Amino acid sequence: MQIIESLKWRYATKKFDANRFLDDSQIEILKEAFNLTATSYGLQPIRLVVIKNKELQAQLVPHSWNQKQVVDASHVLVLCIDTTIDSESIQNYFERVKAIRKTPDQILAPFREFMIDTFSKKTDEELKTWAAKQVYIALGNLLTVCSVEKIDSCPMEGFIPEKYDELLGLEAHGLSSVLVLPVGYRAEDDMFSEMNKVRKTIAESVMEM
Repeated sequence: MQIIESLKWRYATKKFDANRFLDDSQIEILKEAFNLTATSYGLQPIRLVVIKNKELQAQLVPHSWNQKQVVDASHVLVLCIDTTIDSESIQNYFERVKAIRKTPDQILAPFREFMIDTFSKKTDEELKTWAAKQVYIALGNLLTVCSVEKIDSCPMEGFIPEKYDELLGLEAHGLSSVLVLPVGYRAEDDMFSEMNKVRKTIAESVMEM
């Protein structure tokens, strides 16, 4: 039941304590959790950008529909996708498999060729949509880890990705922003922290067969 109590504790923090900061060990946990997130085919077409820079965070506020969480939070996590997903990306994945698992190439080759063929037939828009779905998996994982570690967070789709990409220079790294997750500590006067969760009943949200 501990995990359930942690999930009940978390909420989308609307006001952060701007004077409290997460320590390096907490950020390392979030980075590790992100990297351990399940992704389709294990390809990890996603990247996490960690921002701890109040000046930069303040510049992001106008591009976040003026939501102050971005500047008041201890850190801002920007979840991104790779803008290029090609045969080289897939080859690199299989090289990691060989290096880590010592799997012979003759076993990997058929699956590798299948994946290269499959992805070569996808349009750029299809690849972008597929990669973005992996970001949402990572977000869910991060929210759960934050709740267990008693780190407050606020998942955000309300921002202008193109402006983030420009300000953070993401294009030069082959990245495009998809989601934003400010993290830190809730302010004592955030009225949302004491509100009851509004959820369907289990019977309404779960169907057993």
